Amino acid sequence: MSTRHNPHFAGYRYPAEVISTAVWLYFRFPLSLRMVEEMLAARGITVSYETVRQWGLKFGRDIANTLCRRAPRRGDKWHLDEVVLAIGGKRRYLWRAVDNDGFVLDALVQSRREAAKRLLRKLLKRQGVEPRVMVTDKLKSYAAAKRETMPGVEHRQHKGLNNRAENSHQPTRRPERQMKRFKSARQVQRFLSIHDPIANLFDLRRDHRPIADYRTARVQAFETWAEVAGARLAA
Repeated sequence: MSTRHNPHFAGYRYPAEVISTAVWLYFRFPLSLRMVEEMLAARGITVSYETVRQWGLKFGRDIANTLCRRAPRRGDKWHLDEVVLAIGGKRRYLWRAVDNDGFVLDALVQSRREAAKRLLRKLLKRQGVEPRVMVTDKLKSYAAAKRETMPGVEHRQHKGLNNRAENSHQPTRRPERQMKRFKSARQVQRFLSIHDPIANLFDLRRDHRPIADYRTARVQAFETWAEVAGARLAA
C-alpha cells in the first residue's frame, strides 16, 4: 500500500486512513498500544504496537497542535485542580485547568505541590486573556499564585464548586490503568498534550442535547478530524 497521494504520510507503508485511525483509537479511548494493535489485526492490518506508538508520537503531536490552533475561544471561568500520580514509585502532581463547559485548557505535571503559579502563567500565555472567574479548592498555593499573576480576577475557593475540574481527571485515570501506570513524568505530559485536544474535539455533550443535534455534531467532529489528520478514519 502506498501513501504518496498524501505528502504528509510520504514514505509510510500504510495509507493515511490506517495511520490516522490508529492514532485516533489510542488517544480517543482508554486503550493500550497492544489493544490498538489487536483491533487493527482484526481488520487485516498487521502492525506492531511499537509502530502504533511511533505513529502516535509523530502524527498525534501534529494533529493536537493543529486542533489547538483551530479551537474556538473557551469559557471565561477557569476551574483548576490537582491530583496525585504515582510515577516510577515517586509522587507527582498533575495540574489541570478546564473551562466552564468542561473543555480542557491545559495540563501540567510537576514534582511539587506548589506549582500553581507555573500553570497559571502557562494558561495565560496559551489563552491570551485572563478569565473572569477562577475556581479552585482551598489549596493555599492557588491564592498566592493568583495574587501574583492575575490579581484582578475573582477567585472562588470551595471544594464543592470544583467538581468540573475534579471530573476532568477521569479520562487520565483510565489510560493510566491500561498502561499499568505511567513510566515517567515526561510520558504523562507528552500523552496529555496530545490526548486533551483530541478529547476536546469529540467531547460532544451527548447527555445534554437532542440525539439529532448530537449526531450532527459528531459528523462535524469527524469531518474536522479528517481535515486536520489528512485522512478519514478507516472502516
